[in-house]
Amino acid sequence: MMFLRTFRHCLAVASLSLMGQVAAADTLSQALTDAYANSGLLAQNRAVLRAADEDVAQATARLLPVINWAATVNTQSPRAVGADRFTGNLSLTGQLTLYDGGANRLAIAAQRELVLGTRQSLRAVEQQVLLRAVQAYMAVVASKSFISLRENNQRLLTQELRAATDRFEVGEVTRTDVALADARLAEARTLLVSARGDLEQAVAEFEAAVGRVPGTLQNAQPAPVSKSEAEAMAVAVRTHPSILQAQYSVAAAELGIARAEASYGPQATLEGRVGMDQDQNVGRSLGLNFGGPIYQGGALASVVRQAMAQRDQSRAGLHITTLQIRQDVANAYAVYQVARSQLSSTAEQVRAARLAFDGVREEATLGARTTLDVLNAEQDLLDARANVITAQRAEVNASYAVLAAMGLLTADHLRLPVQQYDPSAYYNLVQDAPPALSEQGRALDRVLRAIGQ
Repeated sequence: MMFLRTFRHCLAVASLSLMGQVAAADTLSQALTDAYANSGLLAQNRAVLRAADEDVAQATARLLPVINWAATVNTQSPRAVGADRFTGNLSLTGQLTLYDGGANRLAIAAQRELVLGTRQSLRAVEQQVLLRAVQAYMAVVASKSFISLRENNQRLLTQELRAATDRFEVGEVTRTDVALADARLAEARTLLVSARGDLEQAVAEFEAAVGRVPGTLQNAQPAPVSKSEAEAMAVAVRTHPSILQAQYSVAAAELGIARAEASYGPQATLEGRVGMDQDQNVGRSLGLNFGGPIYQGGALASVVRQAMAQRDQSRAGLHITTLQIRQDVANAYAVYQVARSQLSSTAEQVRAARLAFDGVREEATLGARTTLDVLNAEQDLLDARANVITAQRAEVNASYAVLAAMGLLTADHLRLPVQQYDPSAYYNLVQDAPPALSEQGRALDRVLRAIGQ
């Protein structure tokens, strides 16, 4: 079946990914694809969704016939003369609900709403997984850039120390100038060690987020986002999984009230029984039961009031979630705008610091500047270049954070080249509560075995 083939394909992709853990993730898209395919958190929440699907099957089963068998063996002491030592009975009973005021059908409808809400919860987890992968990817890229920057700075400071030493030997500078250059070189070595430590942490986070170690990573571009905050806000209110999940919770709570009210009404059940004793005497019976509550000490009214309170709770939760998502969009968009502005200003900062450094170094060769002036100018240039790396990382992270706040950071929206999980496939197999020995039940067994491998 299509669902089984889909799971097998997913398992094959996961196996290949695990076998090729040392393969390079050349692009951010590839890293996101691997994160989606390898995520244990996604696998966990897919199982949560399948469990919710089974709640619909169990609610559906309450409308279907229930058949049970029973066997009894009895003995008594003292035993009457001529009586059998053991007496036994074998029986087969069946029961079918004919009328319950719609309570079971309302329960099915409520469970379906909860399933739809759980699907949105899975989408929210998918966004978390992908955003973490973006941040891990950019952390590795930034850490490697910092290491390259620190290594270049160390080489340049080594040259400055050598030049200061040569000039000291000919009496052009003092020992203080040499000590200043030596101190800056020692500081550069310390910062390089720190940068390498940051890279080790970034690699560990990448492996946890993506499911394998990083290779040679290319620079990533920011994600395309809405042109305005108002547009992003409107999309988020319509599509964010947390809002949609809260809406489904409200719908389920409304159905819960109707279900609780249905318990006031009568119920009708059809019951049948076939039994056989040890003498092979067969007895049959068929009965129609009809009845309903008269007085239960206020329990039924309490259940209705409780359902109403739960409905009010869900409505309040929807309101709170909507406000939170709107705030998240505003915050994410503000961070994104700041990151873009910082990147523009830091580029100008690098240009100006480069001109200043070249000028100070030229003036120092003519004796118009001290070694400290050169070192300070070089530090300004280093800081400017470091700010560019930080701003580039912040812009990419912020752009994807805007997508997440809008509810669009998904494999489908990003068009990742991955076999996407179909949240409705398993539901379609179980919604009619198929018996274990049916063809559909056997197909489900094969699917579950494939998932568990």
